[in-house]
Amino acid sequence: MIIGKVTGSVVSTRKNERLIGSKFMIVEPSDGGASIVAVDDIGAGIGEYVLVALGSAARVGRDREDTPTDAAIVGIIDDGKELFG
Repeated sequence: MIIGKVTGSVVSTRKNERLIGSKFMIVEPSDGGASIVAVDDIGAGIGEYVLVALGSAARVGRDREDTPTDAAIVGIIDDGKELFG
């Protein structure tokens, strides 16, 4: 799991049928790594700090183990924002 900041959103009108209805957000990791696209089922907004599950944990956390998901926002951080300076 990583900590990151939501910096934008991605709109995709054509996608795998198992992803229909999913919201996609761009997340900048706190370690300065490359931005990632994560599925957001909890309603995070731009500017919020979030917890992101990666790999198979992203699918399990969404109760959608048959969905092509590599990253999922699983929490919104209330405290710990100092990680971004």
